[in-house]
Amino acid sequence: MDTATHFAMGFGLAGLAYVDPVVASDPRLAIAVMVATIVGSQAPDFDTILRFKDNATYIRNHRGMSHSLPFMALWILLIGVGTSLLIHPAGIWHVLLWTAIAVMVHVFTDLFNTYGTQAVRPFSDTWISWNIINIFDPFIFSTHILALLLWITGLVAPAPLFITLYVVIALYYVWRTVTHFVLTKKVEELDIENGRSPEPDGHYVLIPTISLRRWHVVHAKKDGSYRMGWYSPDRLIWADYIESMEHPAIEASRQHRDIRALLYFSSYTVSEVEETSTGYIVRWADVRYRHRRQYPFVGVVVMDRNYNAIDSYVGWLSPDKMNDRLGLHVG
Repeated sequence: MDTATHFAMGFGLAGLAYVDPVVASDPRLAIAVMVATIVGSQAPDFDTILRFKDNATYIRNHRGMSHSLPFMALWILLIGVGTSLLIHPAGIWHVLLWTAIAVMVHVFTDLFNTYGTQAVRPFSDTWISWNIINIFDPFIFSTHILALLLWITGLVAPAPLFITLYVVIALYYVWRTVTHFVLTKKVEELDIENGRSPEPDGHYVLIPTISLRRWHVVHAKKDGSYRMGWYSPDRLIWADYIESMEHPAIEASRQHRDIRALLYFSSYTVSEVEETSTGYIVRWADVRYRHRRQYPFVGVVVMDRNYNAIDSYVGWLSPDKMNDRLGLHVG
């Protein structure tokens, strides 16, 4: 989820903590729990600081080790014990419990979007991304804000209010999960080209958008090419087809750390090469993030004629700004 939603969830879990009669009867403990749930709801994303090093390090590691099983335990201990010692030492077990809930809810909800996490490290470094909930979900965010307003104004007691909120959100996650499964099957059936073949040509990935009724669709074909489109009720529209080029410059670019970072993170990439008067420009793009007919999540390497890297970039960058970012003013 996005930072704002995780922040709102931190407050929401503090309200849910009032189901614990010890927390509800001790204002100081309630404050300690609130601090712990807010910080715990943000802690796995503290690796955002890696941006200050470089984008390759950030992309390769964001939502990686910081969301892993060992780090979840570390966040719980550091935040739970630290908060308890500073505010309410006698309530340490209650603070630890709600810190654990906050940290685990953060990691669990991140599994549902397209970016995903490496939540099962150290057992596997696989990126788990279920493509079910958009990274910013208006329903989840707005229901939290509404519940917090009802709590702040005193119109509804926190325990029943937040029990209701999280039951509704749990049902919402179940509904979206079932919908994603059903629609993935339906997209396969609607695809006319697939209907002409006895077996599916590759697999289909439905990616959530901010709209509940519209999904981006990626058809990853067996030959490594992709079709991109969108689905809304009973309509499947293909908007683009893209495949990787073959060139020695592309193969050489695989050794560059920026490209390695992108390929480590994504299994849905395509590459292209452009020859210039001084060498080559190799571009890799993650096809899952198509936006306004462009693919802004890219890795780019500028090379000389001997395939030596001159400049590079990895991250979010529109094609319109790519030349300025890399100082390219040549044809």
